[in-house]
Amino acid sequence: MKNSISNKILVLALLLVTSCGLKKVKVSKVTTNTTSGIENIFNQELGIETVPEILGKEYTKNFERYTKVLAPNGKPIHIVIQDDITDGQAVRCRGILEHFLKDYPGSKYGNDKSAIANKMAENNAVLALMNGQDDGKTEVRVNAQSLFKNEIQVEGHSWYTNQNYEHRDAAYEEILHFVHDNGIGVDGPNTMPGAAPELQKEIRAAQVNGLANKLWADNERAKDWIEELAEENSLSQEYLAAVIDVYYGLWGAFDENAGMGGLYVAKVRDAIKTKDAMAYELMNNKFFHPYITYNARIDSEFKGVFSLKFDESIPYTHHARYLKDITLLGNNDTNVLVNQLDNDITGNEGINTVFFPGNSYEYEILTKAGMTTVKDNTQTRNGQNTLRNIEKLQFADKSVDL
Repeated sequence: MKNSISNKILVLALLLVTSCGLKKVKVSKVTTNTTSGIENIFNQELGIETVPEILGKEYTKNFERYTKVLAPNGKPIHIVIQDDITDGQAVRCRGILEHFLKDYPGSKYGNDKSAIANKMAENNAVLALMNGQDDGKTEVRVNAQSLFKNEIQVEGHSWYTNQNYEHRDAAYEEILHFVHDNGIGVDGPNTMPGAAPELQKEIRAAQVNGLANKLWADNERAKDWIEELAEENSLSQEYLAAVIDVYYGLWGAFDENAGMGGLYVAKVRDAIKTKDAMAYELMNNKFFHPYITYNARIDSEFKGVFSLKFDESIPYTHHARYLKDITLLGNNDTNVLVNQLDNDITGNEGINTVFFPGNSYEYEILTKAGMTTVKDNTQTRNGQNTLRNIEKLQFADKSVDL
C-alpha cells in the first residue's frame, strides 16, 4: 500500500479484509526449487518440519513445510508453509500467534488463555502461509486462515525498516483473525464455538460504537465492504484488527492521519485513547499485552543500529518501541539502542554494541556465566537489560568492553 491519500489507497484499504475463520481459501501450488543446492529444506532448530500426513493430501501436496504451536491440551495449532516463504517469515508468524496466546497475568480475560489455545486446537485450526499476494489467481482450496508472503514483514528486513506499505505488515491482522475466529469466538451466525464469550461481548460493543460513531470505516467507498462484513458476521473481527494494528504501531509511519489505510480514526496508540475510548478501554489490561512478547529475530541483512527506542525520524520505531526481546542474526556488526522495557538482547556473529543514553555510573552492571545484566537506576528510562553474546556497552560518558 502506498503512502498517499489517493483513490488507489482508499480502494486498497477496502481490500485489507481477507477470509475470516475456516473458510475455503485458494492457495498457490508449491514449486520446489531443485537447483538451489539446498538438500535439507527443513530447520529442526527453528521447529520447522515436513507437513504431517494427518492434515491430508491437499496440504502435503501444496505446502512444503510446517510448524506448530502446542496448546496446553497437547494438541497442535497448525501452520503450513509454502516454498517461497522464508524461515524468518514463518518463525515470526508463529511468534505472533504465541504472543496473542501468551498469558497476561492480572488481566481481566487474559490471565489464563489456555482455554482459547485448546479451543483452537480442538477446532483443528490451520494458518496457511502462502506465496505471492492475495490477487485472486491462486488455485488450491484448503480450510485455513490465509496470510501471503508479500504481507509478512520481518524485523530488520527492508520492508520493515522502510515501513513499506506496498508490503504492509498484515501478519498481526490475519493471525488475530485466526485466534478470534477459532479461539476467542464470535457471537452470531457463521461462527464456531468460542472460549471467551465475555471478551467477545466487549469487542462487539466497541465495534458497534465505532461503526455508529464513524470511528471506523467512515467512508462512502467502504459501504459495500461493510455490508459484506455484516452479511458474513465479520464486523467485530475487522474492527478489532484495525485497533490492534494501531495499538502495536503498525500505522504510525503512514502518511495519512489515520490507521488501517485510512479506515480507522486513530493512527497511533495515544490517539486511540482520545478518539476511541471504548477501544482504548478494551486494550487496558483486558487481554492484549502492552508490549510484544515474542523474541524478534532481526534480519541477518540489517546493518547499523537497531533502535528499540521510539524516534519520529526512524519510521520502524513506531513498532519497535513495543519490542522487548530481540536476537540479532547473521555476521554484520549490529548495534542496539534500548528502550524503557526490560530488554533481553542476544548478539550475532559480528561485533555488537548496546547503547544506553545515561552515564555509566547510573547503571548497575553484572556479568556472570557469559550473561550481562545492566540495570538502570533511573526509573522509567531503560529498565533491566539482559545481554548475551554482546561485546561492548556504550554509555554517554564512556564505553565498556565485556
